[in-house]
Amino acid sequence: MAEKSCTVRTRKFMTNRLLSRRQFITDVIHPGRANVSKAELQERLAKMYDVKDEKCVFVFGLRTQFGGGKSTGFGLIYDNLEAAKKFEPKYRLIRNGLAEAVEKSRKQRKERKNRTKKLRGTKKNK
Repeated sequence: MAEKSCTVRTRKFMTNRLLSRRQFITDVIHPGRANVSKAELQERLAKMYDVKDEKCVFVFGLRTQFGGGKSTGFGLIYDNLEAAKKFEPKYRLIRNGLAEAVEKSRKQRKERKNRTKKLRGTKKNK
């Protein structure tokens, strides 16, 4: 199957100096395709805005319009990786491959939480 083209447009573009990033809403027009992958969007946005490192581009919150053919989402381009690691939530860093996911089970986390609940308010043993 041949790759069908898509058009990427940004709107409400603003530079956020406090968080050292550029943020915008991205509109993707993709007729004949179900949707466009985040990796492809990252690549396109990096090329559009002359970003050195593609990992500094974060795309999330993509919603496809009813009937298909158009998607809207949110995009962030950080000035450098340090700023991205400092300000981005951990789950988005994991999605972008900048952090490792915790390999603990849900049951272990719950058991630990309940053990700490029992200790709360008691004197420390030395």
